[in-house]
This record gives sequence, structure tokens and C-alpha cells, in this order.
Amino acid sequence: MSAKYAFTKSLKEVRFLFCHTGEGSAATRTFLTRAYPTMKKNNPFTPILLREASGTLPKVYARYDFGKEQSKSLEGMTDKQIEEAVTQLVKTDAA
Repeated sequence: MSAKYAFTKSLKEVRFLFCHTGEGSAATRTFLTRAYPTMKKNNPFTPILLREASGTLPKVYARYDFGKEQSKSLEGMTDKQIEEAVTQLVKTDAA
């Protein structure tokens, strides 16, 4: 799992938005509980921000060089699907 979370050099920040109590964000919370320590250990200088707000739909943002951003909705995804979506974002250079 460690190589999976080795971020691309152009990635400057990863932001997770989710509800701290909502059912729609349950898989996101589970994923972050499991994967956050590994992501941070492998990328100690890249900010990984967790933003909890009531009623917020789960979403992940990746910010790259020159202010380019990509986002992906995590609504309705399972833990495994979230892992694949996040892996895709952190491995891809913004085009």
C-alpha cells in the first residue's frame, strides 16, 4: 500500500471534504482512518487537509503546480473505490 500513496512531484495539496456524521460520508471516514497515516508517512511535506462540515457531500481535491486543481466526488463509493479514485488523483500530473 505504501507505493500506492507515493504522490507525484507536481502535487502540492490534497483536500478531503466530508460530513462528520452523515451516512454518505461513512466510507470516506473509514478510508481516511485507514489510509491517512500511510499517506502522511510517505509524503510528509505535502499537506493533506481534512475538512469536516455538517451536510457536506464527500469529495476530494488535488492541487498541482501552477494552481491547477482536479476534484472527484466520493459520494456513494465504497472504501475500495475511494482508494482507487484517490490513487488516480495523486499519481496523475495535472494536464
